[in-house]
Amino acid sequence: MTELLYQTDSYLQAFDATVSAVDAAQRAVALDRSAFYPGGGGQPHDTGTLTVSGVAYPVVRVQKTGDTVLHFVGGDAPLPVSGGAARGEIDWARRHQLMRTHTAMHILCGVIFRDYGAQVTGGNMEPLKGRMDFEFETLHKDFVQEVEAAVNREVAQARPVRVSILPRAEAFQIPDLIRTKINLLPEGIAQVRVVEIIGLDLQADGGTHVRNTAEVGRIRVVDYKSKGKINKRIYVEVA
Repeated sequence: MTELLYQTDSYLQAFDATVSAVDAAQRAVALDRSAFYPGGGGQPHDTGTLTVSGVAYPVVRVQKTGDTVLHFVGGDAPLPVSGGAARGEIDWARRHQLMRTHTAMHILCGVIFRDYGAQVTGGNMEPLKGRMDFEFETLHKDFVQEVEAAVNREVAQARPVRVSILPRAEAFQIPDLIRTKINLLPEGIAQVRVVEIIGLDLQADGGTHVRNTAEVGRIRVVDYKSKGKINKRIYVEVA
């Protein structure tokens, strides 16, 4: 089992841990605790470096399997052994761009849900750009210009972003906790991580975010497409 440090501190750039297991076939290292985000909810996994016994391994992929986070390492250096002390370092420039992007996507989602009542049907992101699909019948240029202006007003409001981990029963008392068309939360999950943009958006989410909407930067709607009768896609970039 890996303690998920990123869930409570998205700004943690380096951490100490112990190697709990090694999969030689996959060149994957499991740790007892990790700040590496393993991917999910449209946000890509982190990259960075894992140093054990003086050997620095590039972390090229991260994946959560059950309760364990696996760190897939590159290079050809011999793998570490279980029980060794490890030091993990996140590629912070990339992570912070993803944090800004993920919060931008929540601002977009919050504005559209508040103003138009549309649910999310899909989404994906990479550093400083992403796309989100909504349950709309029509989408046109004037509309997306209105949306762009509205999301940037929320950035300028400098709204705090707060993360909480709540018991499942308490979390599901929150109206509209799930903003996606399909509830992706596993049935057996005992606690729910909730991300709130104060005064705008509150939803279940497992990813990493900035502390304040002002940290996002300017959001531009760069394109939009119809992906079906009631499925419209909006593309954004963050500057």
